[in-house]
Amino acid sequence: MFVSVGTTLTRVLLHQSTTTCILTAQPANIRLNHWFPSLLAVKTSTPVRAEPTKKKKKVDPKRDVEARERLKKKLKRMEKVPPELIPIEDFIVPSKYLDEIRVRSPPQLLSEESERRALLLKDWARYKQAQHKEEMQAIAQALDAQQEALKELRLESEELYEAAIQRDPELVPFLNQGPSHTPPITNYQAPEGKYNDITKVYVQ
Repeated sequence: MFVSVGTTLTRVLLHQSTTTCILTAQPANIRLNHWFPSLLAVKTSTPVRAEPTKKKKKVDPKRDVEARERLKKKLKRMEKVPPELIPIEDFIVPSKYLDEIRVRSPPQLLSEESERRALLLKDWARYKQAQHKEEMQAIAQALDAQQEALKELRLESEELYEAAIQRDPELVPFLNQGPSHTPPITNYQAPEGKYNDITKVYVQ
């Protein structure tokens, strides 16, 4: 708008100046003041450094209040729902391992091999039974001999009998040494290994 008005005014002033120049025979002063540039100057518009203002949408206060009420209701519903716990996958057995069809079939043995194993188990049971009886008889004989010796010792001396029935802590010597820790290596730089992080991230 400024360029068109300025151009119109320049043309009017130029026409007046040319007429006065012809009538008075004086050189025409085309640029009368600083508001009008010369004809040889480049005419540009003023730079626009801001975008046009956007139209403000009229917000209905009732709708704003209704939207806030909806958000409050949603928050109340979310608070009623208990928080979902993060599963521990280390304690969850995959379903493919729970299939009852996955049963390892026992090897098919020949009748001779099965009979041989059964007889071997019977012989082993008889051997362990005889061994147990011998051990029980030896323990019983040792206890009987101990009781006889204590009776005879008590008849001889009461003090020796009291000393004999005292518990001896050094009767069964036991020495235990636990594992020792390796001393750390000074200025040890651990190597950086490669690994794939497959940790699942749960967002509540």
